[in-house]
Amino acid sequence: MNTHPYLRAFLAGILVPTLVLPLMLTGFIVLRLWLQISAPIERALVFPMALVPGLWGLWNMFWIGSHVRTHLSVGPHGAILPLLMLPLGTLAATHLGVLELGSAHAIWFGSLYIPYGLIALGWAAAMAAYYLVWKYVVGFLNRTLGIA
Repeated sequence: MNTHPYLRAFLAGILVPTLVLPLMLTGFIVLRLWLQISAPIERALVFPMALVPGLWGLWNMFWIGSHVRTHLSVGPHGAILPLLMLPLGTLAATHLGVLELGSAHAIWFGSLYIPYGLIALGWAAAMAAYYLVWKYVVGFLNRTLGIA
């Protein structure tokens, strides 16, 4: 019997972002419609809503396939994912006109200046959060589905 471990790994990987991104969308809608914040946030939602769940699923499939050779646990493997997502997100945001890169700061939507030090701190926090989510949530789902 073929148990389709890669299909189950993909489904376990997409669960978390598929549940979280609609909550983020709700927050963006509240900011846009109720609080009248006039930033073009629709362009910033394209990348996460379209690509992040699939990327998480593929990353979990990659962990299943490489775990036998690398013996890397799922937490550190998940913490590596922001190292791929930040350059991809930066590339997409600059091409969509959402982000401009300056010498000392990044400019979001032409009005929000964020220093690179704060971006590095956010990146480190994202890696820590990804470690915890992958270790406890995705790891639990992988064990529950019998693929870990």
